[in-house]
Amino acid sequence: MIKSYKQLSLEERRKIETWRAAKVSVDVIADRLGRNRSTIFRDLRRNHFKDVDMPKVVGYFGVVASMKALSRRQKDRKLMRHLELRELVIERIKDGWTPEQIAGRLIYENAPVRVCQETIYRFVYSAEGMKEDLWWYLPEHRRKGRAPKKPKIHPDLGIANRPKIIGMRIQFGHWERDLMLFRRKFGQANVTSLVERVSRFTVILKNPNRTTARVMG
Repeated sequence: MIKSYKQLSLEERRKIETWRAAKVSVDVIADRLGRNRSTIFRDLRRNHFKDVDMPKVVGYFGVVASMKALSRRQKDRKLMRHLELRELVIERIKDGWTPEQIAGRLIYENAPVRVCQETIYRFVYSAEGMKEDLWWYLPEHRRKGRAPKKPKIHPDLGIANRPKIIGMRIQFGHWERDLMLFRRKFGQANVTSLVERVSRFTVILKNPNRTTARVMG
């Protein structure tokens, strides 16, 4: 008989580690634990361990899997622990901001408490987020949850990894670009700002819509 879903325990994950090392199939593991095979597949995929500093240590390890699962749950609850941050995220979503823009702005503002776009997406589709109908304010208007899109910009090119000299504002020629959005009732029109970091020379551009081509142009 299959148990109703709940998080895998450390004991169960240790058994999965042992059985996988012995080449036991996922179907057999699921049957032995009284779990759905999709639960086992999901845990093996999400908690697979790999580290460039330890190339020979690769695979599924019960203790590591439990630690990674706990870390994800703690991140998901960050918006519930921090009231001001939660209210800020809700306000910006209702003003037409996307989770990517909210997360990026928190980094730009050097906010003491931040959340990534994946955490915001999960909050939108959580019980708390559904009460606020936050899904309606997303560009896609999708009610059902979905896996967040992977960032289009490689992590190595993110603002957090820019050369330190740029942050010091002593070298002319570095520009910041930002997209200023308005409430949804005002339509798709928005404003792009370009600011030179040393002189603070600013260029303001009006865009008829939010398409990438317009903004890059």
